[in-house]
Amino acid sequence: MAATKLTEIFELLKGKPVKKIVVVCAHEEHTLIAVNQAVEQSLVKGILIGDESGIESICHKNGIDISRYTVIHQPSEVLAAQIGVAMINQCEGDILMKGLISTDKFMRAILNKEKGLIQPGNVVSHLTIIENDNYHKLLIVGDVAVIPMPDLNQKIQIIKYMVGIANQLNILLPKIAVIAPSEQVIPSIISTTDGALLAKMCDRGQIQGCIVDGPLALDVAIDSEAASIKGLKSSVAGDADCLLFPNLESGNVFYKVNTKLARSESAAILVGTTVPVVLASRGDSTRVKLRSIALGALMVQERE
Repeated sequence: MAATKLTEIFELLKGKPVKKIVVVCAHEEHTLIAVNQAVEQSLVKGILIGDESGIESICHKNGIDISRYTVIHQPSEVLAAQIGVAMINQCEGDILMKGLISTDKFMRAILNKEKGLIQPGNVVSHLTIIENDNYHKLLIVGDVAVIPMPDLNQKIQIIKYMVGIANQLNILLPKIAVIAPSEQVIPSIISTTDGALLAKMCDRGQIQGCIVDGPLALDVAIDSEAASIKGLKSSVAGDADCLLFPNLESGNVFYKVNTKLARSESAAILVGTTVPVVLASRGDSTRVKLRSIALGALMVQERE
């Protein structure tokens, strides 16, 4: 049965091997609490890189047993990120997580062509799962944090990642809406032409494992009544599992409207890397970080 709530991720992890998470600059309270909750639920084992005294202080304050963790003292953000990435490359960890480190320094270590976590030919993207009480199922949304203006090939890769996450949530044939301002193909608006191309590519088997329709305006993608009023016949309209946004601005605004105004639950990971990466924001709650860790654990693939 397909997962319809984010809490069901924890159920899907039951009976699976415990993964190792490597946390870069772990001296941050919400991050440490989330990791500890994941450890207590036997989702992960933790390796903490960062300022050791800061980690010890946070653990003491929150009643966290630091002896359960491997702690590596490295107060430098740049060096901590490099150590974390190196540990992943040496198969000493299964998931990488961002703590109290600036995103640009964290990403620089990941994207390093010689020592980073990039698989040849892969696009790195950021996908979010949103649980909104006003929608009848989970929504997988991208890209909301990494690619400013994905081109057609990058959108194909993002769709592939969406299908991968959907499959892990037991959504076997996800419905993907390619979002644009209109359902009409307007040559001067790239999002509409890309939407039409992606839909046709799916129809002809060039994109597999999903149903793609586009271009679709957001209201049509998530509201069957809007689709009916507009006279649009589509198996995706009103029932989308995934929303592929045309650019980072629109995806990011959608994400923040959901999480801040609608108080929707969420979980997110970086994909396209050799292992799942939890790219948590400083504004994310402990609950969001815990669920993102669980999602990362669910997405771990065996490496040779």
